[in-house]
Amino acid sequence: MVSTRSHFPPQILAEGIQALGLSLPAEAPARLLAYQAELLKWNTAYNLTAIRDPQLVVTRHLLDSLSLLPLLNDGALLDVGSGAGLPALVLAIARPQLPVVALDSNGKKARFMRHAVRALHIDNARVIEGRVEDLGSAETFPQITSRAFASLADFLGLTRHLLAPGGQWVAMKGKLDAGERAALPADCQVAATHRLQIPGLAEDRHAVILTLRTP
Repeated sequence: MVSTRSHFPPQILAEGIQALGLSLPAEAPARLLAYQAELLKWNTAYNLTAIRDPQLVVTRHLLDSLSLLPLLNDGALLDVGSGAGLPALVLAIARPQLPVVALDSNGKKARFMRHAVRALHIDNARVIEGRVEDLGSAETFPQITSRAFASLADFLGLTRHLLAPGGQWVAMKGKLDAGERAALPADCQVAATHRLQIPGLAEDRHAVILTLRTP
């Protein structure tokens, strides 16, 4: 059974989920708070995130990650540079039918993610420890996400061999940089840009949807 012990009042997360307009499985909020508790516990020794305040973990990590849900489809998802599981494990908890692969080259962060997957029974998620450029193209993904991983051009360049035909990239960004958009490869395009409204966070947050141009 997942422990519901948390370092934050559960109604605050519930209110944030409601403000995002999301409908999650009944057990998802408790599982997200259990993930938060594990993250804070491991963070004391593993330095998984610079954010140590429980309220900021909910706002800047949980709700920020959840804001991507309306932009995703049902296809398998690869999250590049997941760190402590953001947004990968949060998305996997929120949408149990979504196959999620979390990729990170940092051994401590990958170790924590594997622990979280086991301890919280996140059966639709798996963790790969390694560099994205070292992954072969035998497995491709309809959607690839990143959260402050790299510039748009580098993100696309490092992962294009992993994008399934007709797939999309979803890059989480703060302020949009016109220079990044101008530096995109000629065969890639910005399909949409969404301003993300994160409850309790008064900062610019965006999701950029990118695709390959149709020949």
